[in-house]
Amino acid sequence: MTTTPTAPALALPAAPGSCPFDPPPAYDQAARQGAVTPAELPGGEFCWLVTGHQEVRTVLSDPRFSADARHPGFPFLTPGRRALTVANLSFIRMDDPEHARLRRMVTKDFLVHRVDAMRPGIQRIVDETIDRMTAAGASADLVTDFALPVPSLVICLLLGVPYEDHELFQAQSRTLLDNRATPAEVAAAQRGLIGYLSELAARKRSHPADDMLSRLAARDDVSPAEIAATGLLLLVAGHETTANMTALSTVALLRRPEQAARLRADPELLRGAVEELLRYLTIVQSGLPRVAVEDVELGGTLVRAGQGVLAMISTANRDERLFGADGEGAADELDVSRDARRHLAFGFGVHQCLGQPLARAELQIALETLLRRLPGLRITVPEEELVFRGHSVVHGVDSLPVAW
Repeated sequence: MTTTPTAPALALPAAPGSCPFDPPPAYDQAARQGAVTPAELPGGEFCWLVTGHQEVRTVLSDPRFSADARHPGFPFLTPGRRALTVANLSFIRMDDPEHARLRRMVTKDFLVHRVDAMRPGIQRIVDETIDRMTAAGASADLVTDFALPVPSLVICLLLGVPYEDHELFQAQSRTLLDNRATPAEVAAAQRGLIGYLSELAARKRSHPADDMLSRLAARDDVSPAEIAATGLLLLVAGHETTANMTALSTVALLRRPEQAARLRADPELLRGAVEELLRYLTIVQSGLPRVAVEDVELGGTLVRAGQGVLAMISTANRDERLFGADGEGAADELDVSRDARRHLAFGFGVHQCLGQPLARAELQIALETLLRRLPGLRITVPEEELVFRGHSVVHGVDSLPVAW
């Protein structure tokens, strides 16, 4: 068993490679050398990079690895991330029972049967968005005209946030997720959104509606600060992740037109294709942070209590031992007929993404409708001119000029 690093620490975060869909080459190289690799955070702190599928599952499900950002040794990739996380903890940065108490308050809104009941409404939003886009001409920016408005409208309806405020929360969200943002910029964006959500929750306490913020505001067992932090988490994650997945999925499918053609010819493949796109793209490429609270043997390496760990779901989702077997294409390839259900794009264990049923529904409906209604959809600039968001916690593309 390895108890001390046997190789130079990998400097984090690693630089992106030439393919916008692949994990940074340094992470891929680390995965080929072993499932657990010594790494160094930008501030000089030591942590472990965990890249294997089974080892990542262990980190995300074993209570000896804590998600509580208040623990000494918790790994932060940037000072901005530290400022954002520590100032207003949401339940994803807590352990049970604190995490479970807050998560249970919003779980029912994301249950599969509740999301299934929302599908006609999501379909209507998608169709109306495409109607507006096509009525304006034969070309558009698919990010600003489709991929961003659809999940923003959906999460606004669910939370009870007025959509007319979307420019405010979209701009602030981009700052919160930007690894280049300074702690002061992150703090200002966070204060703006926390203040906005606190005022909105106070109004809903007096004038409730049928939405999540109204239900939270009516409870006596949740503080105003907890309501605001939960609202912030769901608002930011609820539109940024799905917007970026929609745009990146479109790029990936148009880059492989034979894959898009298969989906048009056989729409029954769509649900499985969404799982494959989630696996292949894995838009959280910088890893899920944890800290060991006990000594743990992991992949033949002893992780000491107090050492930070980054669970790299991007490399875990390219693990050839799991996704390149049984006649399927190589794990680094997109194959819409692959059985990708064991991917970790939504995390694993008690902290796995609360909103995954909603994200799946939105992606399934958005991609199916785009492929069906715009069969001539194409990107109108050379691929090398597309600007990808390698600087963001959530990977994506800044704009996507298309025509049909």
